[in-house]
Amino acid sequence: MSDPASGGKARPSVSALFGTAKPVIGMAHLLPLPGSPLYDRRAGVDGIAEAVARDVEALQAGGVDGIMFGNEGDRPYVLKAPPEALAAMAAVVARVSPAIKVPFGVDFLWDPVATVALAVATGARFAREVFTGVYDSDMGLWQPDAAGALRRRVELDRDDLVLLFNVNAEFAAPLGDRDVPTKAKSAVFSSLADVVCVSGPMTGEAAEDSLFAQVKAAVGATPVFANTGVNIGNVGAILQHGDGCVVGTHLKTDGVTWNAVDRERVARFMDQVRKVR
Repeated sequence: MSDPASGGKARPSVSALFGTAKPVIGMAHLLPLPGSPLYDRRAGVDGIAEAVARDVEALQAGGVDGIMFGNEGDRPYVLKAPPEALAAMAAVVARVSPAIKVPFGVDFLWDPVATVALAVATGARFAREVFTGVYDSDMGLWQPDAAGALRRRVELDRDDLVLLFNVNAEFAAPLGDRDVPTKAKSAVFSSLADVVCVSGPMTGEAAEDSLFAQVKAAVGATPVFANTGVNIGNVGAILQHGDGCVVGTHLKTDGVTWNAVDRERVARFMDQVRKVR
């Protein structure tokens, strides 16, 4: 993934970053941050940090290959990170990260430039966001800024930061008539995607198997990850054809997005992963 022309730090391959082929990234969803409608003022930022620290412990005990922090609790989502929420998320990740033994990443929904800045501030090894396209979304007209995010990566001397491009955004429909495989191929060519992520229509829902296969065929050697809806029943097929996955909802107690991570579910899931990869 290195760019010899950049003169900066080389980006590692997926297998080098995670120490394994076909890695599993477990989501550490933060509770609502300050300024969010559901923020718990009584528990405060300390409560957010304590909850996500328990999730990180459970994910690591269960054997995931990487951990990604996301502000999933900040409903309704915004398209530009509020300063107070971005600062709080950086503080929480900084507090929790010393206990992390696997590579970790970040994702501030739905702001790619802020996500890169957050990754730099926290020492994250990778970051995921919707970087490209224009969408009719629950948040209004959504126009990400891939150029701004990648320029920020260079300006902040983090050429080694691996960027995961979600090319079919949840909670949104794209404007225009390009199909997802074409957009994925374009994201690699014109926006320099390191990894392409394929999502279902919303958190916890899987993409069609045929779509995943079409994207993989379109982008060639660029790694393709399943981004939503991965579970113990379909992970074998996903890893057979793809290069890794991000898992959140399935690893929670009772498979509910807003519950805490269940370490026994993580362990069973990772047992299945080890059988198929």
